[in-house]
Amino acid sequence: MKKILIALVAVAAASPALAISRYNTPGMACESIRNALRNEGAAVLRYPSKNKAGLTLYDRYVRSSSQCSIDEYAERAYVPSRDNDRCPVLRCERLPEPDDAWPMRVVPRNLKL
Repeated sequence: MKKILIALVAVAAASPALAISRYNTPGMACESIRNALRNEGAAVLRYPSKNKAGLTLYDRYVRSSSQCSIDEYAERAYVPSRDNDRCPVLRCERLPEPDDAWPMRVVPRNLKL
């Protein structure tokens, strides 16, 4: 019984990750990418590396910090698009550890698309 419960919890935890949309940004206009993030909340964006031929880069991008984990915040990032080499989007970044921020305190910005 315990094994079945653990298996159900694992499947339930993995389900949201399976439902996330994936987009290839070089074929999309910048505004289409931003609209997809606004409408869906989060998506995986894929694009070719500038530094290494044949390498595809990808990450999870979000509408705002509310789509990030409790220990993360939304930070500005850029992805290539059909009409813009630097399309502004948001990506979840880890909050700094208290020891890492000393003597300066870093306060995450509440960015939204």
